[in-house]
Amino acid sequence: MNLRLPPWLHSLLPAASTVDATERLRACAGALLGIATTASSSAWLLGPQAATTLVAPMGASAVLLFAVPASPLAQPWSIVGGNTVSALVGVACALLIPSTPLAAAAAIFLAIGAMFMLRCVHPPGGAAALTAVLGGPAVHAAGFGFAFAPVALNSLLLLAVAVLYNNATGRRYPHAQRLQPAHPHQTADAVPTARLGFTVEDLQRVLKDYNQVLDVSADDLAGLFVQTEMQAFRRRVADTRCGAIMSRDVLTVEYATELAEAWTLMREHGLQALPVIDRARRVIGIVTRSDFLHHADLLGHASLRARVHEFLRRTPHTHSDKHEVVGQIMSSPARTATLETPIVELVPWMADTGLHHVPVVDADRRIAGMVSQTDLVGALYESSLAQLGRR
Repeated sequence: MNLRLPPWLHSLLPAASTVDATERLRACAGALLGIATTASSSAWLLGPQAATTLVAPMGASAVLLFAVPASPLAQPWSIVGGNTVSALVGVACALLIPSTPLAAAAAIFLAIGAMFMLRCVHPPGGAAALTAVLGGPAVHAAGFGFAFAPVALNSLLLLAVAVLYNNATGRRYPHAQRLQPAHPHQTADAVPTARLGFTVEDLQRVLKDYNQVLDVSADDLAGLFVQTEMQAFRRRVADTRCGAIMSRDVLTVEYATELAEAWTLMREHGLQALPVIDRARRVIGIVTRSDFLHHADLLGHASLRARVHEFLRRTPHTHSDKHEVVGQIMSSPARTATLETPIVELVPWMADTGLHHVPVVDADRRIAGMVSQTDLVGALYESSLAQLGRR
């Protein structure tokens, strides 16, 4: 029997989780490893004479560090500073306020204020402050030392496990802010895909106006917005694949093609790049005009024409440090697309990372075509016109 809930009650239910079973298992295993290591290491370091070797707030810290490691509330300074400062506040309140209820309330009030001031908000810190007040004679006898052993010690040990485990399982931790992607030409301009739509400054202004603590970092939030825009764009041009827009009559060279031959081919056909293939026509690299200019070491040379000719001229003897064939100067491995790759996936490659040509390969990695920036711009233009025509 299906139970129908009133709309107001249904609205209180949490949204369905988008986290898969693998990520859930990863978080659970990390917490298991973290608490086991922290408990055993603390007991060994503090010795059997210690009244308390592991405090309950570490359980809540483990949830943050392993289940939501990207959260600003789970970063290193948050866990160590938040737990330690809150414990110090709790000890002070327990010593100065005779009434336990008042001491507990004051400890939470002051701990939150201290964490805000020191920029180390960590929800388990509230539990650390309460533990210092309600922990009983053993905790009270430890005085301010309780904040350092076991609270700070527990926090540091759990943090060490989180750093190792999260990075080993593919989670960036600590989750440092990376709001602005680097420009490939090392200039002050934003990368092309970041020049339209919202900016970092827009996001920071909105977050300031929102005026609430969010359990997600600003760079993750920006990344989610960008991915949402890309997903919407991908949906609009989902039917356009690389196989539909690529150039099919592609000139190629092999690893052993002499430099002069490849350079002549590029000049005669007005090309900026040539895919490098093996005898089975599988793509093994790409050679561009930039590769020629870079390896010819043209900077500061008196005669560019003479330097190019010298670079392209084959050395008469076999043993030479000079580059002689395409394979010695090509970029490898080449970034490639498949016939079924949506063209929208090529936008950040070409706009942000400086690629001008992307070889297209079949299922066996044999060359099937080439997509250039010109091909991509033309396809996006046609797609935009088609979208306008449907309105």
